Amino acid sequence: MGSLSINNVSLIFEGRKTDTVVALKNLSLDIPDKQFAVIVGPSGCGKSSLLDLIAGLRDTSGGHCRIDGTTIHRPGADRGMVFQSYSLFPWLTVKRNIAFGPSINGVGKEERDRRTAHYVNAVGLAGFEDAYPTQLSGGMRQRVAIARALANDPQVLLMDEPFGALDSQTRSIMQQLLLDIWEQEHKTVLFVTHDIDEALFLGDVVYVMSARPGRIMDTISVDLDRPRDYDVITSPEFIGLKRRIMTSLHGEVEKTMAIT
Repeated sequence: MGSLSINNVSLIFEGRKTDTVVALKNLSLDIPDKQFAVIVGPSGCGKSSLLDLIAGLRDTSGGHCRIDGTTIHRPGADRGMVFQSYSLFPWLTVKRNIAFGPSINGVGKEERDRRTAHYVNAVGLAGFEDAYPTQLSGGMRQRVAIARALANDPQVLLMDEPFGALDSQTRSIMQQLLLDIWEQEHKTVLFVTHDIDEALFLGDVVYVMSARPGRIMDTISVDLDRPRDYDVITSPEFIGLKRRIMTSLHGEVEKTMAIT
């Protein structure tokens, strides 16, 4: 299982009185098992902070984050995280980066090797098992990061703008790769992005966040057929959903600019 429940969550960064920042306020959402959920919102609205709370990297200032009904207090192997920066160990090869998590979690060598081989193939890196991160392109490094997160067999995969640093062609390839893996694995995914096309291409549902303090201001079901290919972005249904999100975000971006 891998259901997420975020109930009335707030996050306050305390500083001197004038520096206190309310990043999230009374934010709630429910993501059922195996759903591909995407969050979009203006810069600074708390998208990444919300992922940190779900990952157990921060404590909430109010409310609860739960996975399968259990309140999250700390990081755990039931959640995998992929960042925009690849965060690979430069001194480890591709296969050793992927095997690192299962190794420290006590997975036996035979199963560890099986998972490593499976995900090397799943992300299209066969033949690069013994390469080091510095020998790989940006897209290839991000493939390793995705494989490493999945090799722990997490219930939920958290992705914080994982393709944001890639060029447009590599980004579209990585989006299709991620969908192909998700179609096979059906993990619960919570994916953060600024790219509306990316959100609609990937997601079952798109949550639109408000300007700070962040809350969910719109929930959009993406009723586009699966499996998807990139031709879907020219369909009238896709364009209509994109227009709705852009309209929702326009006023929130203006608020963000006024704050800054």
